[in-house]
Amino acid sequence: MINSANSDGSLRERKRAATRGSISAIARSLTAERGLNGYTVEEVCEQAGISRRTFFNYFPSKEDAILGHVDDGLPEEIFTDFIRGGAGSGSGSSGISHTLLQDLVELALKMSERMSSSEEETRQLIGVIKKEPQLMLKIIGATEEREAHFARVLAAREGVAPDHPVVRMAVVAMGSIARHTSMAYFSEGNARSYQDLLLENISAARLLFSQPLNLPEPHSAEGPQ
Repeated sequence: MINSANSDGSLRERKRAATRGSISAIARSLTAERGLNGYTVEEVCEQAGISRRTFFNYFPSKEDAILGHVDDGLPEEIFTDFIRGGAGSGSGSSGISHTLLQDLVELALKMSERMSSSEEETRQLIGVIKKEPQLMLKIIGATEEREAHFARVLAAREGVAPDHPVVRMAVVAMGSIARHTSMAYFSEGNARSYQDLLLENISAARLLFSQPLNLPEPHSAEGPQ
């Protein structure tokens, strides 16, 4: 009975994935042909053989349908594993674990796996983004809600407040690296994988911040006496 239930669940997931993929492929094709405003959700539904209600069960808008897996929500277990990884990793004098950077990179790579697609899908998406550049803003624009969620995940892992300076800078740094990587990945003529570009940018940032640095003494909040 358990195996049967698992099989049924797996079949449902495959059907859902197939439907999502079909919706995205149709939305991209229509956008490439007519532009984002040149067709309606109803036309997508007609070609996909689904109802309008079904469409909105999968995607909140045409833009989301076009981007498909690129802009999908991430499985919560990815973040759960990341938080669990902070337990017993040891904290430095700042209260931040010694493995945070390593685990952040591994988290970024796991998240980037959702960027993986066939060459044909990638070329199609690049072509659509070139035709409708505003879609890039949806890809690279980290929303306040997502940044706040990431800050909460980091804070939970490290046992600190979400406004901890290291948490804030990790959100800023990783968000900036992800946006820069996406811009390069979806640029015309790019032949490199998202993961390669991501690791290159992370390595460059690490090299920069590993250089010696003499900081001036912080100014007193009360000002000169």
